[in-house]
Amino acid sequence: MAVGETQVESGTEPATKETETGWRNTLRTVMRDTTARWGLYVIATVLLITAYTLVDANLSRLTFGAVSDFTFAETLPIFEHPENLPPPGEAQPNEPPAFHAGGSLEHPLGTDPSGRDYFTRIVYGAQVSVSVGLAATFLGLVGGTIVGAVAGYYGGWVDDLLMRAIETVYAIPPLILIIVFTVFVSGGSPDVMYAIVGVGVAFIPVFARIIRSEVLSVREMDYIEAARAAGVKDRNIILRHVIPNSFAPVLVYATLQIGVTILIVAGISFLGFGAQPPTPDWGEMLNTSHSYMHSNVWLSIWPGLAIMITIMGFNLFGDGLQDALDPRIND
Repeated sequence: MAVGETQVESGTEPATKETETGWRNTLRTVMRDTTARWGLYVIATVLLITAYTLVDANLSRLTFGAVSDFTFAETLPIFEHPENLPPPGEAQPNEPPAFHAGGSLEHPLGTDPSGRDYFTRIVYGAQVSVSVGLAATFLGLVGGTIVGAVAGYYGGWVDDLLMRAIETVYAIPPLILIIVFTVFVSGGSPDVMYAIVGVGVAFIPVFARIIRSEVLSVREMDYIEAARAAGVKDRNIILRHVIPNSFAPVLVYATLQIGVTILIVAGISFLGFGAQPPTPDWGEMLNTSHSYMHSNVWLSIWPGLAIMITIMGFNLFGDGLQDALDPRIND
């Protein structure tokens, strides 16, 4: 009986350890970190706002024309239509915030130079700034992971060819590459979709270099050699074994890179190559507000704070995720 008990106990230990090293344990480790937990709260809030505003801004497409865009904004008392100009004679341009002299509770953050409610435009600005940042990072992550995994796994001339192409793109400053790509592809008519592709292409080299360095060590593992000996196709080995076991540092970098992407997207819009008026966007709002720095500095403060808080949330969470996934720290 004692022998049986010993066998049961020894048989349960590996399973227990496996559950403690999975994604649930990683999430618990992140949540124990106070700064990472607050970063996750910020991210969750921003993503909820982004999802809400993104749906509201595209209601006519989602309902096949049955409901007009920004119906939720016009229904709720705290919002106004973020794009429509006020009727003639009712516009109150550059109104200060409610807590400032001359402000009113009707517009808690004031109004923009066209008289539109600034609180509404800040909230709905997340639909472009955050969604574009997430989409561009995802595009760079997928493209870089594929290129880096293939280059690292096969090596030889495949590695040389792919990495020389990656290094050529990497040598170009990202902002210049994005602007040139956006202008060239759009034919001189910048749009958000072109900005997404441009930013994603600019970030492919970074992700490719990271995943390649991990794959170079993973491909020499015994289980990879066993899969090859068993006749498993290279495609399946890369997708099922190589990439999943090399993905942790890429995931951490992607989380941190989202904040950088949001900042770059805001910079592109500030320069006039991103979202175009009257679409609410934090970068475009900064572009409009810089002409009113002396008369109403709040026009620059609010979108700047929105960008800063969003980036801070992703950076705090990324640092906590890095600590949770780093075996040297966990040991």
